[in-house]
Formats: sequence, C-alpha cells, structure tokens
Amino acid sequence: MQTMKNNAYTIAHSPDADDIFMYYAIKFGWVSSPYPLQNFALDIESLNQSCLSGEYDICAISFGLYPHICESYALLRTAMSFGNGYGPKVIKKKQTQLKRNFKVALSGKYTTNALLFLLKYPNARPVFMNFMEIQKAVLSGECDAGVLIHEEILNFSSELVVEAFLWDIWQELSGENALPLPLGGMALRRSIPLNRAINLEQILTRAIEIGLKYKKTLSQMLLQNHLVRVNENELSQYLDLYANKDSVTMSEVQKNALEKLYEIGYNARIYNRDLSKNLEKYLIPIEYEKIRNS
Repeated sequence: MQTMKNNAYTIAHSPDADDIFMYYAIKFGWVSSPYPLQNFALDIESLNQSCLSGEYDICAISFGLYPHICESYALLRTAMSFGNGYGPKVIKKKQTQLKRNFKVALSGKYTTNALLFLLKYPNARPVFMNFMEIQKAVLSGECDAGVLIHEEILNFSSELVVEAFLWDIWQELSGENALPLPLGGMALRRSIPLNRAINLEQILTRAIEIGLKYKKTLSQMLLQNHLVRVNENELSQYLDLYANKDSVTMSEVQKNALEKLYEIGYNARIYNRDLSKNLEKYLIPIEYEKIRNS
C-alpha cells in the first residue's frame, strides 16, 4: 500500500494529457499544498485495479469502477472527464464485417467504456489490454474491433474506420440526450481525516482552475518537458474535450449522469448496490467545513 508518512499522501493519475494537465500545476509548484504529494502515472486499468486493493490515497479512476470501491473511497467533485457529444470510438479495419460474437480489444474490465460497450454488445468477446495496444491488436487481426480512448481517438490509422461512437451507445442505454457521458474522475481514501480530505479536494480543484487560467503556458511546459504524447495542436484539441471548465467542479447535470450510469449498471446486475438515488452520500461532505467555520 502506497501510503506516505509525515502528513504526505500518494496520488495516482493516468499519463494521458488531460490527467497530466489537471495535476501538473501542483507538480510545477503553482499550487501549494500543506501535505507533500507523491504522484504516480499508470494506465487507467492499473489505476482501477490499485483502488480495489487500496494502494493509493488519491487515485484517478474510471467512473464505471466506483460502485465497487465506494465503501473505501469517496468520489471527488473535481478532476473529472465527461464527453458531451463525443467520447471513445469503436473501430475496426476497413471492409470488416463484425460477427455476433466478434473479439474486441478493451482498455480494462472496470473501465466505463467496457461497461457500456458490453451492455450494447453482450455477445462480444472482450480482450483486455493497455489502451495503447488496441490499435495494433485490431490492425494485426488479433481482435476484430477495439474501443479507442484517450488521445488515440484523435489520430488513428487510416486502415481503421469507426464502427460506433460510445456517445451514441450512452444515449441509447440511458434513454437521455441531455446527459454528458461519464468517463473518469478521482477518488480519495475514506480513512483520510475529513478536514484533510476537504483540503485535498480544494487543492486539486485549484490546480485545474490555475491550469485553465494559464492553459497556454502550462501546455507549453508539458510539451517542452515531454510529458504528453501528442503535438501542440492535438494537445489543445484534447484538452478542449476532457480538461475544461466542466472538469473543475461537479455540476448537478454531471451528478445526474453518474446516477444514471449507476442505475444502468445496477439494473444489469453489474453492481451489487444502487448508488443512483443517493450519490451525494459518497461525495466528501463539504458542508462540514461551512459548519466548522460558522
């Protein structure tokens, strides 16, 4: 378990551009913290798995994982990625006709995209792998199709075509056309004292606010330090999608979208508890600070 001493905390995030952007104002010293933070960068499914074993104090997760860890981690109201008319893409090779039980490359068992994809295509045979290997698996014929996530959605091989958009699958499964597509967020270990948990959430929120305020400068620093895998134009495009004003603080619409996701998962018997009507219970109770300071 990666728990630090001397009031320090571990924080894990993915190496994709939106997570890097949302955290690195802290790393670069633009946002101060009374608690030293040691960060780790891992692919999203490794992060999901690490939360199941309680490895990190604060961790980026797929929203689809959260009901499995809700007793040990609180869901944060910040550092979120939602799709709004866009999201992961189901791709295949040109001219490929997918059979009913086609083999599909997915970025992890607990990812949100895997949850929604397998509800739409229950007969598909999933193969779980690092998201950066999915294109290669489809191009080589190892898999018939794959779901591209992160920066892979921006620039993929001309030998591949889009079979379906996860946004459309989300709209079909949710029965809604006004709810954003929940993808990923952050979770914080419940054993952290409440006053510190509130403070840590505020620090992460401030990092995104500062990052967005100085987006051009921060983006250039990320590029110059080779911290992202995309070029300048792709970085700007990607951040507009997944690290934007909607990433700062969870809105009521975003909360409604999460509740709908958890309702779908519970009704499909993927989750053994229904978070759809009491999600607020699983967030950090920020009203505590108002009472304490009144």
